[in-house]
Order: sequence, then structure tokens, then C-alpha cells
Amino acid sequence: MYKKLLVPLTLIFVLMLSACGGGFKPDHKYKVDSFEFTNQHNETITDEDLKGSVWLAQFVFTNCTTVCPPMMSNMVTLQEKLIDNKIEDYNIVSFSVDPDVDTPEELAKYLDMFSAPDESKWQMLTGYEMKTIEKMAASSFKQLVKQIPNDDQVIHGVSFGLVNQNNEVVKLYGGNEDVDYDTIVKDIKALIKEGK
Repeated sequence: MYKKLLVPLTLIFVLMLSACGGGFKPDHKYKVDSFEFTNQHNETITDEDLKGSVWLAQFVFTNCTTVCPPMMSNMVTLQEKLIDNKIEDYNIVSFSVDPDVDTPEELAKYLDMFSAPDESKWQMLTGYEMKTIEKMAASSFKQLVKQIPNDDQVIHGVSFGLVNQNNEVVKLYGGNEDVDYDTIVKDIKALIKEGK
């Protein structure tokens, strides 16, 4: 009984901490940890591959029964708005918080479920240990990622992170509900302009 009550309460607390409304700008930029992970096509993707372009980051997993489906749908909507605004120089990076289950094949099937208008812009990443993604989420994106003991669910932040051309996290937005699409599009436009 206690465990069943603790998990939802912990999850609600994490979501309250992570949902940043219209956008939270950190006191200073946080450099994304160096990484070498595997995408949904079984290709190696590194932080250096993303350098030079603006990208959006999120933490999700394929067995998620709560926040991930709306986050994925919201990211698809955001991509549609980027296309409508003729913005092309960007990437979307989804870090799996369940790397033991989320093989490249599972991540490819998961992305297909959401009918993203341009899957070529998406990197669905896995191929690391749980402690690696826990550390990276905390140090680079100031988000909690924590496996629930004896459960197939993972507690994780629900923010979308905006990363500049130098692989620095410059802003966080609520990604689960009340997504401020217009602000995110405007901020991406501004970053791309700054980088030219």
C-alpha cells in the first residue's frame, strides 16, 4: 500500500518540478555532457554530430504509461509548427530513460506511432547504462531520471530543453501540457539567427 501511494506522489512531485510553464531560462548555460549513443537506425550519434545546429531535447521511454505519449505528440505538433514557419536547421533528440528495454528497433517503432512529419530530424537515442542517462539528465538538463524499484516505469522530467549551436542548454519549457509552441518557435528562430 505504502509503495503504491509513494510512486504516484513522487511522480506528481517530479512533474511539478519539471513542468516549467511557458519557459524557464537557467541562470547560466549548461553544457551538454559529451556522449556517444545509438539512434533508431543503429547509427552512432555523438554530441559533436549535433554541434552547429539548434536542437530540442526530451526524456522519454517506449513503455511509458503516463507522460511520454503526450510529450511525443506535443513534439510532433511543435515540429509541424517549425515546418509551417519554414525553419529547417534544427534537430529533435529523444533520450531513452529505459535503455535496457529501448533497443533501436523499439525506438524506431515508437517514433513511427506518432507520425512525425519529418523523421529525418529525429534522433531517438539509446545504447547506454541507466546511470549514464540519470547523470546526464541531472547535470546537463537539471532534470531527474530515476528507475522505480520492481516496476517497469521510470520517473523523469517532462521538460523540453532548447540547446544552442554550442551544445549549451539555454532554456526549458513544459513539454507535457500547456506547451508554449509560439515561444519555442520564436526562441529557435532567434538562436538560428544568432548563429549565422
